[in-house]
Amino acid sequence: MLYYSTNNKAPLASLEKAVVKGLAEDRGLYMPQEIHKLPQAFFDDMPQMKFQDIAFNVASSFFGDDVDLDGLQDLVYDTLQFDCPVVKVKDNIYSLELFHGPTLAFKDVGARFMARLLRSLSPSPSRGGEGSIYSQSKVLTEELTTPLPSAGGAGGGALVNVLVATSGDTGSAVANGFLGVEGIHVYVLYPKGKVSPIQECQFTTLGQNITAVEVDGVFDDCQRLVKQAFMDEELNSHMKLTSANSINVARFLPQAFYYFNAVARLKAMGKDNIVVCVPSGNFGNICAALFGHRMGLPVKRFIAANNANDVFYNYLQTGQYNPKPSVQTLANAMDVGDPSNFARILNLYSENGTLSPEETHHRITSLISGATYSDEQIKDTMRRCHEETGYILDPHGACGYRALEEQLQEGETGVFCETAHPAKFKEKVDEILGIDVAIPDRLAAFMRGEKQSVPMANDFEAFKAYLMEQ
Repeated sequence: MLYYSTNNKAPLASLEKAVVKGLAEDRGLYMPQEIHKLPQAFFDDMPQMKFQDIAFNVASSFFGDDVDLDGLQDLVYDTLQFDCPVVKVKDNIYSLELFHGPTLAFKDVGARFMARLLRSLSPSPSRGGEGSIYSQSKVLTEELTTPLPSAGGAGGGALVNVLVATSGDTGSAVANGFLGVEGIHVYVLYPKGKVSPIQECQFTTLGQNITAVEVDGVFDDCQRLVKQAFMDEELNSHMKLTSANSINVARFLPQAFYYFNAVARLKAMGKDNIVVCVPSGNFGNICAALFGHRMGLPVKRFIAANNANDVFYNYLQTGQYNPKPSVQTLANAMDVGDPSNFARILNLYSENGTLSPEETHHRITSLISGATYSDEQIKDTMRRCHEETGYILDPHGACGYRALEEQLQEGETGVFCETAHPAKFKEKVDEILGIDVAIPDRLAAFMRGEKQSVPMANDFEAFKAYLMEQ
C-alpha cells in the first residue's frame, strides 16, 4: 500500500519510507491510500476470538500488502504479550485498561509494534497479500515459531535515529520498546518539570541506546523541535532520522487493535450501542479508533475528552481550529495546544480535502462529541468514582469516565480508555484520594535507576548543533 501526505504536496511513499521518514517532505502526515473494510464474518466471530488473532486481522488490513504474513503474525504476537482487558466500573460504564504492558501505559502497544516493524522492514520488499486475512486467523498457532529479523534492515545497515517528543507516557513506551535494539538510537525530548517523577524515571534511567533530552519548555516546544529536525536538510544528510510519536503511521495505526478487542469483549457480554470515549491530547489514540470505525468497527459514536487544553473541543463547537499554547494540568499527558493528528482527522472526514470545511465539520460532529475539564473537575471525578465504585482512576482516565457519565444515553454502553496505571501519578492520586497506591514491581524497578539526561534550550539551533555532534 502507498501512503500520501495530508498536505498533498509530497510524493506517494511506501510503507518503509512512511515509517522511516515519519513525516512527509511537505510536513504533512502520512495517510494510507486505502482503508480496507473488514468482512462481516470477522465481526460475527470476533467475540469468540482472542486478542492476538483480532489484532492480526486488523494488522493485515493495514500492513498485509507490505509485510510477509507469517512475519506479521509473529510481530503481532510478540507485541501483544499482555492483555488490554475491559473492566466494569458501574452500570453501563466500562474501563478499557491499557496499562498492563511493560511501561504501564497505552503507548506500549504502538511503540512495541513500531520497534518490531522498523527492524523487520527490508530495503527491497517483495511481498503480497491484500486486505483482511480473516480466513487465516482460524488456523493460527498458539506458539511463536519464527524469530523476528535482526536489526538494521530498515536502513540497509545504517543507524536509524528515532526522535520522540513526550508529554508523559510516550517517552517511556518508545524508549523501552526500542531499548537494546541494534541499529537504532532513540532521543526522547521532554519538557523540564512537566512530567511526573515516575514517568521521567522510565526513560531517563535506561542508558544504552536511549538518550533523554530535557527541554526548557512545554510539550509543544518538544514537538516543534522534532518536526523542525525532520525538515532540516543538513541534519538529515548527516544522520537518518525518524519519529516514534503518533505522527508515525507505525505508531498510531496499531492502537486500533485494542478498540476491536474492547468491542469484542463487550459484544461477548451481550452489550450493544457502544460509545467509545478517549482521553485526548495529541489525538493519535482516538485517530486510531476512527480508522477502526472506517474499517467497520461497530461503534455508535465517539467522545474526545480533553483537560483544559480545549482546542479540539472548541473546533467541535465552532468549526474553527485555533491552536494555542498548551496549559499545564493535572492530566499532563494531554497538555497539547496544537494536536498533530487533527490533520489526519480533518483529512479522513474531508475525503482528502474534497469536501467543504462545513461538510467536513458536520461529518465529524455527527460522529464525535467533546468534553473539557478543569483540574478541580478531574479531582472531583477521581474522588467520586473511588467512593462510589472503589475503582481508582488516573487523571486522564477520569476525563473519559466523567464524559461518559455526562453524555451516555439510555440503552448505550460506554467504554473509556484508562490510559496509564494510577501509580504512574502516585503523588497526585494519593493526595487526591487519601490512599497509598501500590507501585507494581516493574514500575518500582525503573525508580531505582539513576537519572541521565541532556539539558537543552528551547531553541532549534541548539538542538541541531547537539545532534550534529553525535
